[in-house]
Order: sequence, then C-alpha cells, then structure tokens
Amino acid sequence: MFGPDFLEHAIVYGPVILLSLTVHEYFHAWTAYRFGDDTAARQGRLTLNPLAHLDLFGTIVMVMSQFRFGWAKPVPVNPLNLRNPRVADIWISAAGPLANFGMALIWAMIFRVTLGMSDGLARYAQAGVEINVILGFFNLVPLFPLDGSHILRNLLPRDLRLAFDRFSNFAPYILMLLVFTRTLWVVLGPPVYVAISFLLGNF
Repeated sequence: MFGPDFLEHAIVYGPVILLSLTVHEYFHAWTAYRFGDDTAARQGRLTLNPLAHLDLFGTIVMVMSQFRFGWAKPVPVNPLNLRNPRVADIWISAAGPLANFGMALIWAMIFRVTLGMSDGLARYAQAGVEINVILGFFNLVPLFPLDGSHILRNLLPRDLRLAFDRFSNFAPYILMLLVFTRTLWVVLGPPVYVAISFLLGNF
C-alpha cells in the first residue's frame, strides 16, 4: 500500500506538514480573535499544539499520501462576534495561506543557509518550502470550503454573493472531483513549481 519511500517521507515530511497545518490554523484563530471573536480561543484552538488542530480524515489522507498532503480541522468562527464581518472574514480566511507563504520564505532562507553545510536540515527546509507553497496556493482556490471561497464571496456584490452561496452547496463535490482526477494540479502546478523553484534558487 505504501511506497518504498514511505519511511523517509514520514520522517521528513511528517513533522513539516504537521507544523505547517498547525501554524495555518493558529493564524486563522489568532486573526479571528483580533477581530473580536473568541470562539476558537474558547475551544482551545488558539494554540500551536498540533493535537488541537488534527482532523481524523485529514490525518488519514496525510498518511495515505505519504505525508505530501492533508488538512486540519477548520477553525470555528462566529460572524456575530466580528467587527466589520465582511472585512474580518477576508482577513481571517487569508491569514492561513499568508502564514503558509510566510513559512515558505522562512524555510527558503534556512535552505539557502544550510545547503552544503547540513544536508539533513536542508532536506527538511526543502520539504518546508514545498509543503507550504502547495498549501498556500491550494487554500486560495475559490471553492468552498477552502479559504479562497470566503475571500471571493466577500469581494462580490450582494446579488452575486447569493448566487455564489447556491453554487457553494455543490463546490465540495467539484473540489473532490478536481483533486482526485488531478485536474486541479494542472492549474496549480505551474505557479506552484515556479514559486518553489524561485524560493529554492533554481532560477
């Protein structure tokens, strides 16, 4: 069931993806708190403890994909508690992908410093760049329940928001179809490859 590289991926990619997902969800919770909603904080999600964010099915997918992909539990947000809910929702949603892109930059700096000095650390840093770039771009896809759908919805005029909400009822099924047929990666592949190559100094 698992490829010959499973153990290596588990050792290298496992800790990196757990950290990446944890930071992603933490910044959703932190941004919601800053905009006045303490729902996530009261549920113990305003933490960098990975156990607070793990999703059972997302973890299974993580293992099945040899720690290349996975997801955590969505951070709960009560819009009634938010100051300026539309603006707040945009920033809360964007916080996760932005955190991943920020982590990709940090990992890229570590990679460039350690390359040729510590192959082991450089390997972790490379994995950190790859995973965070993929997570950042993937979560910006404007299909519910991904962060990009919340950002797009709040940027649309009211009449289009209503139509978008109706479309969102079917969006998860469309998303699963695009993922499992790998059609989504045809679109995301080029920008992901360019971003990773740039950060790792391959250009």
